Amino acid sequence: MRILVTGNMGYVGPLVVRRLREAHPGAELIGYDAGYFAQCLTGAKRFPESLVDLQYFGDIRNISDDVVRGVNAVVHLCAISNDPMGALFEGVTLDINHRASVKLAEKAKRAGVKSFVFASSCSVYGFAEGGPRQEEDALNPLTAYAKSKVFTERDLSGLASDGFSVTCLRFATACGMSDRLRLDLVLNDFVAGALVSKRINILSDGTPWRPLIHVKDMARAIDWAVQRDYRDGGTFLTVNVGSDGWNYQVKELAAAVANVVENVEVLINKDAQPDKRSYRVSFAKFSKLAQGYLPSVDLPGAVVDIRNGLAAMKFQDQDFRTGEFVRLVTLRKLREGGQVTEDLLWKERGRA
Repeated sequence: MRILVTGNMGYVGPLVVRRLREAHPGAELIGYDAGYFAQCLTGAKRFPESLVDLQYFGDIRNISDDVVRGVNAVVHLCAISNDPMGALFEGVTLDINHRASVKLAEKAKRAGVKSFVFASSCSVYGFAEGGPRQEEDALNPLTAYAKSKVFTERDLSGLASDGFSVTCLRFATACGMSDRLRLDLVLNDFVAGALVSKRINILSDGTPWRPLIHVKDMARAIDWAVQRDYRDGGTFLTVNVGSDGWNYQVKELAAAVANVVENVEVLINKDAQPDKRSYRVSFAKFSKLAQGYLPSVDLPGAVVDIRNGLAAMKFQDQDFRTGEFVRLVTLRKLREGGQVTEDLLWKERGRA
């Protein structure tokens, strides 16, 4: 089996590659990444890409047909990956996250790929009052990032067929330690702040709801999706990925961190404007379909994982929100330093 993982040099990618290598030792693993965050290593004991058999460096907007030729499954992680980046690079976000994703799927189908796994997001629900959102409920994408996921899911549905199964994994908000940690995610930010300043600053009033999932459990879900039989969920499947027990209000996440990291002060901005991104999510469908691959890490375990990972790095950066582990900061520095164009194409290559 040959598996292509796009975006393998990001936050989630190293965990996905490690999981696939362990679960399918005989598989040929292929990575494809632009390399924006290649230098953002965090406590890695070995270079993560040493686990792939072949690594391509390139822009997903210009991926060659040769990359997908002979591939059995595509795991598509590559994306401009959060709301602040989407706001600053809105056009690029739609180009990469939507248009290039659909083109990749079209190339994959023509090349005979059997399984296409798309990393979508529960952010498609935006602001959702009432009970937990199910896959069939109305979507309310509030940002360029969320809209790009909705558009891609829509267009992928028309490509699925008996010989080309498509699985759209609507992931809860990611958290947990990685070889390329991101500190622009809510729980990761809270733990880092607690460690370096003994303070957690909640920018909202703490009431918005967020479903979370550990990156190791994201990798487990992707492993399931790669192998999924199209008769179990259909040739096109959209499924929320996470755990019903991991629907938390932001203030509860802060409290969980304070229970693990001693002498931490939690500050809530009671005068903050209402956060429009608030939603609870039902993971009943995933729980039914993915037996054996369900989330295994709980919230306290995730907090300990991040704390221990940062402690092992001797992490002490009180200005981490302006550092390279915040993805928007890294992209801005690349652009301002003249290394990439306004459209995030590497200048040194002429074309990425």
